[in-house]
Amino acid sequence: MHEDWVLVAEPAGAAGVVEPSLSDQRPPAIVPVPASGRAWPGKRVIDILGASALLLLTLPLLLLMAVLVKATSPGPIFFRQRRVGRGGTEFRMFKFRTMHMHSEARLRSDAALHDLFMRSGHKIPSHLDPRITRVGKLLRRLSLDELPQLLNVLLGDMSIVGPRPVERTQLDRDYGGYAPIYLALRPGLTGLWQVSGRSTVQFPERAELDGQYLRACGPWIDAKILLRTPLVVLTGLGAD
Repeated sequence: MHEDWVLVAEPAGAAGVVEPSLSDQRPPAIVPVPASGRAWPGKRVIDILGASALLLLTLPLLLLMAVLVKATSPGPIFFRQRRVGRGGTEFRMFKFRTMHMHSEARLRSDAALHDLFMRSGHKIPSHLDPRITRVGKLLRRLSLDELPQLLNVLLGDMSIVGPRPVERTQLDRDYGGYAPIYLALRPGLTGLWQVSGRSTVQFPERAELDGQYLRACGPWIDAKILLRTPLVVLTGLGAD
């Protein structure tokens, strides 16, 4: 990790001790937002210009993906889910739909997989998940299902770089005392967690990464994260 990404607090476990599971970890005490923790001047302008440019550049790809999603499985093209934004305001986050309709019934039909899903924190690898369409697996691996969130950036719900947007229940359950850190900035299309391993980085380390970003937030850090994002996307690092 780069030296200027300074941790806000020590990890929940003792030094050198690997916690056996998330359920065994206690939520950290409230972590105060650093005085310097705010969006750097001009970030919103860069977001608008960047999102507009990316939408224009990727328009043919977006149209192709929309056709593939619609043609390969019945249902809507987009999936919308309520997420928590800056200051606790909720918004509808856009994604390309990657799951079949009535996906939960598909999962429950396989007792062994459903048991794995419940034991793994409501998550199973994409290649085992019967809910995900064939096109959806590819879109998820390359994070192409996230591209519609450029619309959220233009609407002011999100930023190009920031903490990954989460649901209210996840914020309450997993962030604990780090919630003020998450709520201090607009959530991002990409961010420090996304380029540091994604699904391989669990809580509370994921919350700590948000704290690192908040402390170091600035155009140079954003630029480094953006430069690292294409490599992560192409290699599919941590996509599950």
